[in-house]
Amino acid sequence: MANQTTNPIKHPLDENKVSDTKAITVVNVAVAVIYYENQYLLGFRDGLQHQGNRYEFVGGKIDGHETAKQALIREVAEETGIDIASNIAVKLGRLHHDYGDKQVCLQVYRVALSAQQYEAHKHRKQGLEGQALTWVDKSKLLAGDYHLPAANKTILAWLRLPAQIAITYPLAHFNDAADSAAAWLQYHVAHLKQDAWVYARPKATNTDTEYSVEQLLRLRPDIHAIVPDALTDKLTDKLSDVLNSNETNEIAINHQIVASHLTQTQLMQWSDSHQSKDVSDCNNALSHSSSYPLIVSCHDAESIDAANQLAHMRLEQQLPPVIGMFLSPVLVTQSHPETAPLGWQAWAELAVLADMPVIALGGLSPVMSARAEQYGGVAVAGIRQFFQ
Repeated sequence: MANQTTNPIKHPLDENKVSDTKAITVVNVAVAVIYYENQYLLGFRDGLQHQGNRYEFVGGKIDGHETAKQALIREVAEETGIDIASNIAVKLGRLHHDYGDKQVCLQVYRVALSAQQYEAHKHRKQGLEGQALTWVDKSKLLAGDYHLPAANKTILAWLRLPAQIAITYPLAHFNDAADSAAAWLQYHVAHLKQDAWVYARPKATNTDTEYSVEQLLRLRPDIHAIVPDALTDKLTDKLSDVLNSNETNEIAINHQIVASHLTQTQLMQWSDSHQSKDVSDCNNALSHSSSYPLIVSCHDAESIDAANQLAHMRLEQQLPPVIGMFLSPVLVTQSHPETAPLGWQAWAELAVLADMPVIALGGLSPVMSARAEQYGGVAVAGIRQFFQ
């Protein structure tokens, strides 16, 4: 991201700040997260540059006449010589970050290289602007082995999202069983894929819900769980009790919970309290979600705007970020056949509004992940076709 200059723009999340008397000066930047399989390309910033002596993803300033994708193609070519004009660039999100001496608005895209492109560039140790280039393993990148600018912390959280997310059946699906909670648990323990990300959503409010999710985590220590917001603290409290009793074999449960989930209803409740400036209601609306990253559900432009506001607020308050959005329904679903589907084109028009990675949901199968990418999604999620 060499030779950046600042240009005054008004960030969309600042439009309602009546107290502002002048436009905020930011650097509007396109960022390319370039990868091939598990190898990711990083540059290294010169010590004299802003945020110098750190690794960075390829990218640079968006000129006034350019779209973000046009700037992305130009910057990658100028810095690395790689032509990504024909590659699919999937938007991960937008980040507004204040470094104190400079503010940046990052528009972040994930770009997969072909095998031919990777082979042609994997041995190059220096970019066209003299900067060091290196390919790094994804596991080491996510582990923090490479010192990146502060704004990139959220990008790393986004990169943890898998291409497929399973959603559990509701408890009501097993009502014909003598013990629906036991049947729910038995089915998901047996049929979840190895190392799966799963939204554990029993869709019930009784004690069976909490127990079932807890047992699922105990019996499948390999899975990564997205947990309803209302259950997050309860499960964490149970973990604390276990730690206090020195039953250290249960420690892994805490690490299995990768995110809390907010429904669109919860999101809009937060938005209403946030707009009314009612701090107590605002805090109550998100009483369980400060310890974990968030994944939210959205169905329309209004809820996407609320999700963007929430993501921006959490970054300002240095809380774990919003790492994804379930946007639905793409196609007709068996669970809600009366709900009109968006269709891929309308879904894509909504997805582009989001400031975080978008996960396609509704009538999909795992093999549709490539199609979701073509329309701006990073992943697909579902129930019936996401189990072994």
